[in-house]
Amino acid sequence: MHRISTEAVIPASPDEVWAVLADFSRYTEWNPLNLEARGEARLGARVPMVFRNLAAGGEAVVRQTVRIVAAEPGRELAWSGHVPFLFAGRHGFVLTPQGRGTHVLHTEILGGLLARTWSKAKIARDFTPAYEAVNVALAARVAALH
Repeated sequence: MHRISTEAVIPASPDEVWAVLADFSRYTEWNPLNLEARGEARLGARVPMVFRNLAAGGEAVVRQTVRIVAAEPGRELAWSGHVPFLFAGRHGFVLTPQGRGTHVLHTEILGGLLARTWSKAKIARDFTPAYEAVNVALAARVAALH
């Protein structure tokens, strides 16, 4: 099992950051990893999503319907998806007030047979920069809207 963990501080309230994260229909406008999503950010919802296949270098995409496993406005948004035995992932954002902004903890827990074949070096090289790029794009999107 692997854990990707990135952090950012965005100069906006947790509710403003949540509003961008929860607006799946606009991911195509700003999100460099989760390219498309359709549905509601509510616990238990199924959300069709298209994301970059980082394990294959990021040029290909994966289409998968994920399930929302955490949806607390202004606090946390997370989804999980899996391919039985082969792959399981839980992707999430935890929002915490920090000064006049929001600390964003952006994580993913990766498991399954496929993830076992990846080294820590591969995760650091191929995955972590993409998650950091989402943090930068999220901050830019929030700033553009407020």
